[in-house]
Amino acid sequence: MKTIYKILISFAVLSFIGISILEILIMPKYIRKNEYRVVMDVIGESLTQATKTISSEGFRVVIQDTVHTNQHKPGLIVDQYPVPGSKVKPGRTIRLKVSHPEKLVKVPNLIGQSQRSAEITLQQANLNIDTVYIEYNPDFPNGTVAWQFPKGGDELKKWLGVQITVSKGSPPNRFIVPQLFGLNEDKAAQSLKESRLILGKVSYQQNEDLLPFTVLHQSISAGTVTDRAVKIDLVVSVVDLQDIHNKLMNE
Repeated sequence: MKTIYKILISFAVLSFIGISILEILIMPKYIRKNEYRVVMDVIGESLTQATKTISSEGFRVVIQDTVHTNQHKPGLIVDQYPVPGSKVKPGRTIRLKVSHPEKLVKVPNLIGQSQRSAEITLQQANLNIDTVYIEYNPDFPNGTVAWQFPKGGDELKKWLGVQITVSKGSPPNRFIVPQLFGLNEDKAAQSLKESRLILGKVSYQQNEDLLPFTVLHQSISAGTVTDRAVKIDLVVSVVDLQDIHNKLMNE
């Protein structure tokens, strides 16, 4: 009996020692107890630089998502998870969000549609109606879109607005001021001639957002009805004064 007790006691002691060694020495290494690293901040860095930085610290890199925005240059890190300063185990995956240029949408052609149809078409294209002008136009039935800006096929940022002119049909026997904004200077002059109106003073204003010689402003609003042929002054865009010189030389 004593021999059995000794064996049992020896087995219990050895088991205790074994478990102690496992808990104190082996398990911490296995589960990397008390071993962690602080996640570095790579927000604002390029994807290439962020990948190098993260990899050098023993982490893995995954691009979780792309963010379409014009608030950041393309290819920059705009968010990360885990967040900077977090304490995680080596080998942890760091998920990144990378900036991409904001998507543009193509402006649909609205000419000839009813105003309501044009509004629905723009909504489906993730755009809005900006301004609605009303004017007589013998070439388009009453209630249909006779003009738009930007024109169909141009590109805009999502949910920006498109200006349209809705026709009132054939005008009475009076002079109707046409919509000239957005037209080329020569086309605006031709439109005034067809409307039996007079081209007045043309002044030029520097504008790098539009093509040279695009009408920026007209002195009398589109759709105005007069009982006589009035002069319409125009403000036209130029990139610089050289545009005016070149135009004069070509005339």
